Amino acid sequence: MLNLPNIITFIRLICIPLVLVFLNFHGRWEGFLAALFFGLASITDILDGYLARKLGAVTVLGKFLDPLADKLLISMTMIMLIPLGRIPVWVVIVIIGREMAVTGLRGIAVSEGIVIQANSLGKYKTIFQSVALLGLCLHYEYLSVNFHVVGMFFLWVALGLTLWSGWDYFWQFKRVFSVHKK
Repeated sequence: MLNLPNIITFIRLICIPLVLVFLNFHGRWEGFLAALFFGLASITDILDGYLARKLGAVTVLGKFLDPLADKLLISMTMIMLIPLGRIPVWVVIVIIGREMAVTGLRGIAVSEGIVIQANSLGKYKTIFQSVALLGLCLHYEYLSVNFHVVGMFFLWVALGLTLWSGWDYFWQFKRVFSVHKK
C-alpha cells in the first residue's frame, strides 16, 4: 500500500493545508508561497500516476486517493480564492457541481456494471484548472506579467473544458446505459 506513487500522493495531500494557510493572508509573499505549494502539489499529480504505471505499482488505495487529492486541491483552493476576490463564486459552484455530478454518475455506472472511460478532455480540464489557480494564487504582477489576468484567462478556458467534459460524461453514460439495458 505504501509504495512510491502513494507516498507522492500523500505529499500532495500535505501540500493542501499549506496552500490554504498561505491563502488566508492577502500579501504578495503569501500568495507566492501558496502558488509554490499548489504548483508542487500539481506536479505530484503528474508524477504519481506516471510512476504507478511505470513501476506497475497501481493500488486500490492509489486509485482512491489520487482523484480525491485532485478534487480536494482544486476545490479547496478555489473556495479560498473567493473571499480574496480572485475568482467568481458562480464559477466555483459550476466547477465543483460538475465534479460532484460526474462522481455521482460514475458511482451509478459502476453499480450497473458500466465503466465510463476517462478521456483526454478531463486531463486538459485539470491542466487548465491548475494553471488558472496557480496564476490566481500568484495574483500580482511579477516580471511585468499580471498573473491575475493570466489566471482568469486559463480559468475561462478551464470552465469551458469543465462543462464540455461533464456533458461528455453524461452523453457517454446515456449511450452506454441504453445499450447496457437492451
